[in-house]
Amino acid sequence: MKQMILLLATMLLLAGCWSAREKRLIADGDGLMRVLQVTHPQDSVVLRAISIEFQASMLGSPTYRKLCDRMLLTVQNPENEGVGIAAPQVGINRRLVAVQRFDKEGEPFEFYPNIRIVAVRGDSLAGREGCLSVPGLRGIVRRSQDIDIYYLNPLTLRDTLERVTGFTAVIFQHETDHLAGIFYTDKADSLFAE
Repeated sequence: MKQMILLLATMLLLAGCWSAREKRLIADGDGLMRVLQVTHPQDSVVLRAISIEFQASMLGSPTYRKLCDRMLLTVQNPENEGVGIAAPQVGINRRLVAVQRFDKEGEPFEFYPNIRIVAVRGDSLAGREGCLSVPGLRGIVRRSQDIDIYYLNPLTLRDTLERVTGFTAVIFQHETDHLAGIFYTDKADSLFAE
């Protein structure tokens, strides 16, 4: 019981500021970040961990901006391009995802700190998924096409509720699962080599 209280106290303390490990990992270079993969045991420990929230004060920091810049470069890498990425995939166990918004003009990537899916509507549809952290594999996963997301807007620092539909809703579900240590392979109806 004493160890559990100490662990919870440490998590609460770290939630309010960047850890030395996080700062070092983010500051280590200006380009791509290494994408953690389930095929490496040490990476799997990080990828399966539960991510913690940001304090609003962290979102204006140079460390946050650099993390976003580097995550964007990583997910847009032509050699291993994706449509979304979660902070745990680059070794940062914080509630942050970047999603390509196919439902918006120009299909921009946008960042969502402290994101949660708070509503899921309608029937789930089966679709093909892959993941930067699960190399060489694809799967068929059932996801809702109509969701509500709740996040801390990094510009206004206000909690924001937004409805998202279609393929973009699928991306949000996939990336938000990473924040709970869940992979699409955990939910897949079937898996196959790519």
